[in-house]
Amino acid sequence: MKAAVIVFPGSNCDRDIKIALKRFNIKPIMVWHNDTFLPKVDLVILPGGFSYGDYLRCGSIASKSKIMSEVIKHTKKNKLVLGICNGFQILVESGLLPGVLMRNHNLKFICKNIYVKVINNKTPFTSKIKKNEVLKIPIAHNEGNYFIDKKNLKKLKTNNQIILQYCNEKGLVNKESNPNGSLINIAGITNTTFNVFGLMPHPERAYDSLLGGDNGKYIFNSLLNYGRN
Repeated sequence: MKAAVIVFPGSNCDRDIKIALKRFNIKPIMVWHNDTFLPKVDLVILPGGFSYGDYLRCGSIASKSKIMSEVIKHTKKNKLVLGICNGFQILVESGLLPGVLMRNHNLKFICKNIYVKVINNKTPFTSKIKKNEVLKIPIAHNEGNYFIDKKNLKKLKTNNQIILQYCNEKGLVNKESNPNGSLINIAGITNTTFNVFGLMPHPERAYDSLLGGDNGKYIFNSLLNYGRN
C-alpha cells in the first residue's frame, strides 16, 4: 500500500505520520502543497499542524492549494483520503466533508489524551475495530468544535457517517466527556461513500505503547486490511 502525505507550510505532523506509516509497511511519499501532480497511491493523508499559520480560518488557505484539485480528483475515483486534525479542517474547508470546525468551547488550545467510541466500523478506516470499542488517543487542537446544521446532522446520522464520538473511559457519550464542545460529541466523520475520513484525534501519536498508548494502531491496521482486499 502506498500513501501520499501532503505537506503544507505549517504542517508539523507530516513526519510523525510518515514514521507511523512505515511502521505498518505503508510506503509514504511526501508531496509538497504547491505540486500539481499526485503520484499513484492508494491513500492520501492531510496531516496535522497549522497550515498557513491558521490565518483566516484553519485549513481555509490550504484548501485552495494547487495539490488539492488532485486530491479531489483522487476522491472521485473512490480512493481513500485521511485528514487528521488540521487535515480534517482542510477537508471541511474544501467541501470534501460537511460541516465546520470552530474554536474550542473554552477558547483554549487542548492537548491531552481523550477517549472516543467507534460508532461505525464498516469503513476502510475502522474495519479492524469492534463497534462501540473505546479508544484512547490524544488530541491537540484549538479548533475542534464540530458543528453542522440540523438538516445535515440528520443526514450524517441516517447515512452512518459519524464514525467517532468523544466519550469517557467506559464509553459513555455525554457533556462531561466532550473536550471541545463538538456537536453531539462528534470526533470524526466520513463522506457518504466512506472513502474520505476526517478526525480530530491523532492516531499517529498513539500507535506504540512507547508513545504512551497504542490504540491508534487499529486505524492503521484497518487501512492495511482494506489494502489487502
